Amino acid sequence: MDRRELADFLRSRRARITPSDVGLPAGARRRTPGLRREEVAQLAYISTEYYTRLEQARAPRPSLEVLAQVARALRLSDAERDHLHHLAGTPQGPPSGPSREVRQSIVDLLHRLPRAAAIVISATHEVIAWNDLAAALMEDFSALPRRDRNLVRRAFLGPHPEGRRLYGVSDVEEFAVSAVQHLRAASARYPDDAELTGLVAELLDGSEEFARLWAAHDVTAAPTLCKTFDHPVVGRIVVNCDVLDIADRDQRVVIYTAAPGSPSEEALRLLSVVGTQRLDVPG
Repeated sequence: MDRRELADFLRSRRARITPSDVGLPAGARRRTPGLRREEVAQLAYISTEYYTRLEQARAPRPSLEVLAQVARALRLSDAERDHLHHLAGTPQGPPSGPSREVRQSIVDLLHRLPRAAAIVISATHEVIAWNDLAAALMEDFSALPRRDRNLVRRAFLGPHPEGRRLYGVSDVEEFAVSAVQHLRAASARYPDDAELTGLVAELLDGSEEFARLWAAHDVTAAPTLCKTFDHPVVGRIVVNCDVLDIADRDQRVVIYTAAPGSPSEEALRLLSVVGTQRLDVPG
């Protein structure tokens, strides 16, 4: 671990980011360029004292989790992220499990699509990023524990509120087949990932449907280009479904859009105003 180079690198990356870049108020009497140390620590969910020691070349080697959080807080590029790991003495080898780190440019993209519902899913179908309209259309993922954001678990094991399986999508059976095939392929790519192995075991134990599909050993899934959501507030919404692969992270961006001028477009526009509030529940 090169503490001095690591400290210099962190200071240089911090200095180039303005508070507005990360949604923080500029405030008055800001004497340092870029973010303050306590702001980086806040964004990285670590203590200000520990981050200060990193920049002063006095800290012990940071863990992989801390490095990932600092890299996200400082909005590092892939090349900068690799450099950070080398300086910390923890060069990254091939991933042992599916990546859950979403590139900042992809997160920014989701929020630049105000008329489309968009999510990012990992190789295991965990929803790892979303925009406001996706939360309104599907579920407020920020209110869920991480394990409940997995769409495969949700499809096969529930919950299914009001009998609506997987948000009432019209192609839930096709999704189930496709999801199992994707999960089968992911299991081959990440055979040593305990979390993925545990997910498969849980699904095999809890769902006869999953066990039957898993036993088929299929790994080729046809894309779904159009689907219908049965939403509890605005009713039936027909959307086009486009999927963009993020090959280097083994992730996919799923974008739902409605035909211009259609009732479904009006329903999505209403959802963008209503958000995650439930108008069908008495106040």
